[in-house]
Amino acid sequence: MAEFKEVSPNAPAGEKLLNWIDNRFPLSKLYKEHLSEYYAPKNFNFWYFFGSLALLVLVIQIVTGIFLVMHYKPDASLNDAGVPVAFASIEYIMRDVPWGWLIRYMHSTGASMFFVVVYLHMYRGLIYGSYRKPRELVWIFGCAIFLVLMAEAFMGYLLPWGQMSYWGAQVIVNLFSAVPVIGPDLAILIRGDYVVGDATLNRFFSFHVIAVPLVLLGLVVAHIIALHEVGSNNPDGIEIKANKDADGKPVDGIPFHPYYTVHDILGVAVFLMVFSAIVFFAPTFGGFFLEYNNFIPADPLKTPDHIAPVWYFTPFYSMLRAVTTEMMYVLVACVVLGAVLGVVKSSLGTVGKASIVIGAVVASVLMLSIDAKFWGVVVMGGAVIILFFLPWLDHSPVKSIRYRPTWNKYLYALFVINFLVLGYLGVLPPFPVGERVSQIGTLFYFGFFLLMPWWSRLGEFKPVPSRVTYTPH
Repeated sequence: MAEFKEVSPNAPAGEKLLNWIDNRFPLSKLYKEHLSEYYAPKNFNFWYFFGSLALLVLVIQIVTGIFLVMHYKPDASLNDAGVPVAFASIEYIMRDVPWGWLIRYMHSTGASMFFVVVYLHMYRGLIYGSYRKPRELVWIFGCAIFLVLMAEAFMGYLLPWGQMSYWGAQVIVNLFSAVPVIGPDLAILIRGDYVVGDATLNRFFSFHVIAVPLVLLGLVVAHIIALHEVGSNNPDGIEIKANKDADGKPVDGIPFHPYYTVHDILGVAVFLMVFSAIVFFAPTFGGFFLEYNNFIPADPLKTPDHIAPVWYFTPFYSMLRAVTTEMMYVLVACVVLGAVLGVVKSSLGTVGKASIVIGAVVASVLMLSIDAKFWGVVVMGGAVIILFFLPWLDHSPVKSIRYRPTWNKYLYALFVINFLVLGYLGVLPPFPVGERVSQIGTLFYFGFFLLMPWWSRLGEFKPVPSRVTYTPH
């Protein structure tokens, strides 16, 4: 048992209370380790706002979600007016609950803003090499948060029980039926019935408000703990722990509190102004944040002209639609080409090269014998899963894009443009030109990562300074 610390009997009441807590719970220790004595690089820039903003939006979503759950009913049956009870409860929140419209719009806007912030946060990690050693686990936890966030958003998308909710769930859940052997049973397990209905709504509601948020919160805590264990990266990609003063403090670091807590207030203020402008003046955001078809009650007998997921899923939805039967021949050609290069360039022995050839043959046979719909699902999932392997795909001798060859900046810009184009095409109904562009975009997306071990080593790299570059402002 640890010894209790004592304070003077004449100490202020606040100090006595804090001492009483510290003897039973490490409050002051946690405050020092994660705020006042956590040293962060002094050269953080605009890109470092988005981590704290993601935490802010998470709090907004939890708080508004609690109030929405108080009035929402997950019931797909029809009421006396012939409207699904779940849809009617959303209308009740919007029309009759005091400030219900505000809470609902904050939650719906928060869902989209969450992905805006997370995408920017991940892009910052991409350009500054925040996934490189020793931060591999920080990145993996971050990718897991992104994956769980997608599941949370999809399940929440179903709850209004409008036309897009119902038919979007119908399309996505049916994708699982494309999995060989277990697909039909897996789809039934997810739906809870043979069709999307009351059982689906209830289980998605349960996961959305209880199970998935618990996993999400656990991953966020793990992400922050892992980050504070190894320290934050910076735009130069330099480890500030390598240069310490006589007291053992990084010479290029400053305490997170009060410096960066005050710094982040600027980001929070700007974000809340944008957030409030959307909530009060454009909550549907032209049909991107709240689709117009979702203001129509779910009707299993009326299929909307065009079904597309919310904007933050559309890049991956484009990749799903890009995988057609003819696209499979291109993918098989890519596998064969990769195997040939592996055999020619690899230093493996005869057994290793034979394994590459056998693996390529087996993969090609499976790709041509199994329905393209299944491989579309694999591609869509693989587009997220491949992010987990980024720390081992990047072989660049430097972390930050600042010290990489100039052409790397154009490549990353092209990657962003490609991702945005895929997202836009995912919103539109299928058309021939769009299909071709999405197929090229899908190949570029995967090529960017799969060829990274090769292209990340090319070019002339700039010398990395021994200390961070910082200009007071």
